[in-house]
Amino acid sequence: MNDSATRNQRRLLTALALAATYMVAEFIGGLLTGSLALLADAGHMLSDVFALAMSATAIQIARLPPTPKRTYGYKRTEILAALGNGILLVCVALYIFFEAYERAHAPVPILGAPMLAIAVGGLVINIAGLWILSAGRAENLNVRGAWLHVMSDALGSVGAITAAGLIWAFGWTWADSLASVAIGILVIYSSWSLLREALDVLMEGAPAHIDVEEVRRAIAEHRAVLGVHDLHIWTVGSGMVSLSGHVVAGEGVENGPLLQEIGDLLIERFEIAHTTIQVEPENFEEFGYAHCD
Repeated sequence: MNDSATRNQRRLLTALALAATYMVAEFIGGLLTGSLALLADAGHMLSDVFALAMSATAIQIARLPPTPKRTYGYKRTEILAALGNGILLVCVALYIFFEAYERAHAPVPILGAPMLAIAVGGLVINIAGLWILSAGRAENLNVRGAWLHVMSDALGSVGAITAAGLIWAFGWTWADSLASVAIGILVIYSSWSLLREALDVLMEGAPAHIDVEEVRRAIAEHRAVLGVHDLHIWTVGSGMVSLSGHVVAGEGVENGPLLQEIGDLLIERFEIAHTTIQVEPENFEEFGYAHCD
């Protein structure tokens, strides 16, 4: 496992330990105080525990070497974990909506002061988890999914704190259901970009930060290149972008130096290191070969 993967796994396991510990405390607190917002937050923290465990496991699986059947190895395990995290977030939000609806029609007494204390403790734990995971979220979609889980849970804690304050000060028990709905909306909002990005990777779409036409133009501007076709750019796993394409070269061009120069260009300008490029003569199609652009 490389240094980056090791650091990310350590961050995930540390955040997992924090979330699992406080999840139990928040669940018990929700039962004792009668707060749906706390129970919703505990349920969301349970999803955090699953998400963090899944993410940490995915990093371990992704390090497995390639096999004759899986030539890229298991790198997309992390993308599958990110997709699973997004789906889990949506399921948690739907459950929160259902419980809020039920509670609105059958309100129960809520102990505002204990609820407030427990919610503040949950926020502190979530902030610690966010700090632990923040360093890895920019480079790894899997870690970003776990970070989003913790972020939405932190926002949920803020909602629970607000509701607890209103209940304690004014006796507004309806604030508990309202805070729960707000938590659910935030959870769905935070999961949308994660789901979209994970699906883009699985559908082998071009990475969002790379303009395919700009890459095509950059290659075509090379003095020895007459044309570019069948250009494909996709993400294998977090941080691993691949490119394949066909380049039409002028007569007398040596393939070795041309490939080296194009490879250097792709690394320097677009940070694409994993490339497969086929060099073709200008009259290549006359020999019965065709491209699929």
